[in-house]
Amino acid sequence: MAKIKVGALVLGVVMAGLSAPAFAAGDATKGAKVFKKCKACHVVDSAKNKVGPSLQNVLNRQAGSVGGYKYSSAMSAFGGGNIWDAATLDAFLTKPKALVKGTKMSFPGLKKAQDRADVIAYLQQNSQ
Repeated sequence: MAKIKVGALVLGVVMAGLSAPAFAAGDATKGAKVFKKCKACHVVDSAKNKVGPSLQNVLNRQAGSVGGYKYSSAMSAFGGGNIWDAATLDAFLTKPKALVKGTKMSFPGLKKAQDRADVIAYLQQNSQ
């Protein structure tokens, strides 16, 4: 049942994205500034985990798959069938606890679509 709800949410985000600016419209330089909100818990420039897992090479990686990081059971379950693509990241960054109920990530999310697009562009730049 949970997979159906997650799938429906991701599908809804993808469909909504058809009328929104493309993810490629993000600005990685601006995304680096927005990412400062994330730096207390995450890094993008190394494989070292902090309070949260490393986000180095996160784009197109299986969710919940960073070695050596102890994920919540909710994120481990979510990672069983989800890849961090632009649409999934956008949904998660909008409101993490709405996409992955039970995640231990306490960040409330990024309200502005452009901020999310910019962070995704920044993460893409660091996923080469």
